[in-house]
Parts: sequence; structure tokens; C-alpha cells
Amino acid sequence: MGTKEVYVKIRKQVFDALDPNVVADVSREELEKQLESAIELLINREQWPLSSTVKKEFVKYLTDELIGLGPLQNLLDDETITDIMINGPDSVYIERNGLVERAPVTFIDENQLREIAKRIASRVGRRVDESSPTCDARLEDGSRVNIVIPPISIDGTAISIRKFKKQSIDLQKLCEFGAMSPEMAQLLMIAAHCRLNILISGGTGSGKTTMLNALSQFIGENERIITIEDAAELRLQQPHVVRLETRTAGIENTGLVDQRDLVINSLRMRPDRIIVGECRGAEAFEMLQAMNTGHDGSMSTLHANTPRDALARVESMVMMANSNLPLEAIRRTIVSAVDLVIQISRLHDGSRKVMSITEVVGLEGSNVVMEEIFRFQPMYQQSSDGKVRGNYVTAGLMQRSVLMEKARFFGLEDKLSSAFKAGEER
Repeated sequence: MGTKEVYVKIRKQVFDALDPNVVADVSREELEKQLESAIELLINREQWPLSSTVKKEFVKYLTDELIGLGPLQNLLDDETITDIMINGPDSVYIERNGLVERAPVTFIDENQLREIAKRIASRVGRRVDESSPTCDARLEDGSRVNIVIPPISIDGTAISIRKFKKQSIDLQKLCEFGAMSPEMAQLLMIAAHCRLNILISGGTGSGKTTMLNALSQFIGENERIITIEDAAELRLQQPHVVRLETRTAGIENTGLVDQRDLVINSLRMRPDRIIVGECRGAEAFEMLQAMNTGHDGSMSTLHANTPRDALARVESMVMMANSNLPLEAIRRTIVSAVDLVIQISRLHDGSRKVMSITEVVGLEGSNVVMEEIFRFQPMYQQSSDGKVRGNYVTAGLMQRSVLMEKARFFGLEDKLSSAFKAGEER
């Protein structure tokens, strides 16, 4: 009999004998001692020839499953892993240093995987079952989780986990990673401090939320901030923060609270700034209205490939909420609300870079005028180590720029000018 078969038998007997209420009341150390005794007893009774190392592994596996997340726990504890992707009980992948690889982890069967998925959802008041086969949730440390179960997921329960970094990444660290130049970081610091309305655009896993967290560090401590998210993962350092999270409908299809509801409600909460974790639907209209009615310095992220595509996506989302609103009126609202679009991409070598910082200037006729301030210009020669090389270049800032006007108002004009001077010299 193989080691896995032995573990399955021991697991079944231990689970049948354990009282869930007792497990909840004991510490991890006490639970490990009890499991060690139980496993030793079972092994001696059945005369299974197992080494002490294997016995210790069994104790850890059972402890992780009883009070943790089973086979997932080792992956969650590994700080070098950024994403965990489970495609079924026998197919687990991870992302490390921007590159995807198969993980040496499997689940016993679909039932074990399904139970862990349900546990993740229930801990944050969500549910996942046949009547509600998809779920957005989060772990206790803020990691974002998406769950899809059969019959929607054909090959078994699928779980996608975007791990939350314990150490917050600021703009300086992003410069050290090569995600942007110091001049770009200085510009973004000034933009956040001067209360520009900012959209962060990019693909999945490109680093939009990381950038949003980094920018939020330059919000004043005396400002009241409302954050709105599907699964709360933003970690703002300011003392005056109210965090709001959406809620899915219950079993009777009641109790739904979506992002649009939360944005509308946040306007009654006397915010200085509103931060929407990700704009993806009708809440975009209320977000623009908030930006246009005294809540300068608001920020959000969305999925788009270029800054112009980002504004086109906002147009589409506003139309979802107000299909009768003329396109010209929508564009005027967007142009008067959004000041800056930061475009981020994950490149083929696994690195994340700020590809463009673009200012929304205004309307000429029915066309939105945008001015690119900084951009990443890749070198097209393949480097020996496979890394993407390039330069961050700038064409300078227009004098009619909103950023320049705000910088003058906040007394940061000289700092802004020095960033461009240094950028042009590079």
C-alpha cells in the first residue's frame, strides 16, 4: 500500500473520530500533539511501515486541513508565490517571479477541494454551491479568491488566489524593480498629493492594485477616504478610512449590495476621496459624478489595453447605467472627471512596467484629446537573459496641463518641473 493510500485511510478515521467543536477550541500545538498520538496508534495497530518523517508530514497535512486550508497552506505560506491557480484536484499551478509553473501539490479528491472552497467562502460570509456556483471572496490576510465549482467548472472545482503581499510596495520599490523611472514616481506622487482623479488601467495580474496601494500613501492623513471593493484587499495607511465591501444575494435572492449601491451610499458619508477597487459596471457613472462634484483625488482601476481603451471602457460602463444618455454628454463627463490614466502591463518576461502616463486634456469636437506624459520605449533587440529592456521617455508637460495647475496651487511646481528636466536628460 502506497503512502497516499495510507494517508487517506488515516485521514478518514481521524475525521470520523474528531469533534469539530473540540478542534475549534484547541491551539495548533495541542492539536498537533493529539494528532501525533492518534496517528501513532493507528499505524501500530495496522502495522504500516512508515518513517518518522512521513508521520510528521501526516500530522502537518491533517493540521493544515483541520484549521488551515489543507494542501493549499504550504503555497499560501510561501512568500515567493504571487498567484495560485487550481484547475481541479490534480492540477495546481503557481506564479513565481512573474512566471507560471506547475506546483508539486494535489488534493485527495474533488470532495476535499470542494470543502476547502466552501470553507474559504463561508469565512467571509459568502456561499458557493450548485445554486451559486461562482464566488468572489478573500482570505484573512486580504488575498483575493475566485471560486468556480461544477457544473460551471467542468473538470472540477477551480480556485484562483491572488496573494496579498505582507509588505506594502511603495513607488520607490517599484522604481527599484524597474517598473518605472524615479521621475515618473515623482510625478505620480505629486499627482496623488494634488488630488488629481486617476484611473489605473491594465490587464489581469499587471499590478493595478499594487499601484493603487502605492499611490494612496500620498493621500493626506486629515482626509476621509471611502474604499469600495468586491473583495476588500486595499491596505491604506491613513487613520481616517472607511472600508466597504459588496455582498452577494442570499439563498432567497435577496440582500444583494453591489458596487453601484456602495458608491451612491458613500456620497452620503462625507468623503474627501472615494477609491473604487475596480470599476467594472454601472458604478462607473456614480464614480464620475463623484469626481465631478467635489471629490477630487478619487482613484480606481479597470481592465484595458491602452489609455484610450480605458476611456472607451468607461463610456461603455456608463452606458450600462444610462442607456439614454447621449455619447457626447458621457464624453464630456469623463473628460471633466478623469485627469490621469496610468497604463500598466505584464510583459512576456514576467516583469510589470508602467507603459504610459497619459493626461486627459479635453474635447475637440467629439474626440477626446489625450497627452502622453511618460512612456516606456522597449528596445527591440533580444537581450541575452530574455529580459525586456527599454527606456522611459517624456515629451514634457503642456502648460495648460491640469497637473501643472494643481502643482502650482499646492506649491509643488518646482518639484514637478525638476522631474521633467531629469526625465528629458535621461
